[in-house]
Amino acid sequence: MSQLDLALAAEVSTRHLSFLENGRAQPSEEMLLRLAANLDVPLREQNAMLRAAGFEDLFDEPSVDEGLDPPIAFALERMFAQHEPFPMVAMNRRYDVLRMNHGAQRMLLRFVAEPAAVTEPLNAFRFLFDPQLARPYVVDWPHAGRALLSRLHREALHRPEDEGLSALVDELLAFPDVPAHWRQPDLSIPNAATYSFGLKRGDLELRFLSTITVFSAPHNVTLEELQLESYFPLDAATEEACRGFVE
Repeated sequence: MSQLDLALAAEVSTRHLSFLENGRAQPSEEMLLRLAANLDVPLREQNAMLRAAGFEDLFDEPSVDEGLDPPIAFALERMFAQHEPFPMVAMNRRYDVLRMNHGAQRMLLRFVAEPAAVTEPLNAFRFLFDPQLARPYVVDWPHAGRALLSRLHREALHRPEDEGLSALVDELLAFPDVPAHWRQPDLSIPNAATYSFGLKRGDLELRFLSTITVFSAPHNVTLEELQLESYFPLDAATEEACRGFVE
């Protein structure tokens, strides 16, 4: 946005906005929040802006297990339960798994090459890239890995202030047999709304469609960054296998 565009959107004069930008004026808390809202600044970064201006954080970062408002916590419990026996996981902005349902736990146990290599927090990208975890069982891993890395590259470029995302990209590229040319972002790969993939180990093959759900109008950092990934069976064999895991 140009300075004029932002001034008009925030209903402030360009003169005052200029004074705020060059430090000749000190912003009020209300002005910071108004500018941040019009610039679509994430809540985590809004807290950082407030601290830089000498104010207290306004947006909490509660635990997913204990700190969410009761209606949100209830909704999460219902979503996880209703999706059984198919996998569902809750992740933070860096794709660390915060919670998983029983369907996800049962799938995880069947597609880990070295169980001792599983560490907390489990990272969804690391799980699919690490040869000691699920990578040996990902169907057409070169295609799946490239598509996943392209998605992560886009997010890291979109959020340059989040060093954790860039560090995750570097970590994935350092795994054995990851092509060096993958380091260059391939933005020609479409960023699809859904993602399909397969896992195969011995006679067991599962094929899923994956979707990501986020909450609108979040009022805290945790909820804004929470991603719920749901796995839907793509064929009858996968559906039957998932239901069989429960028996």
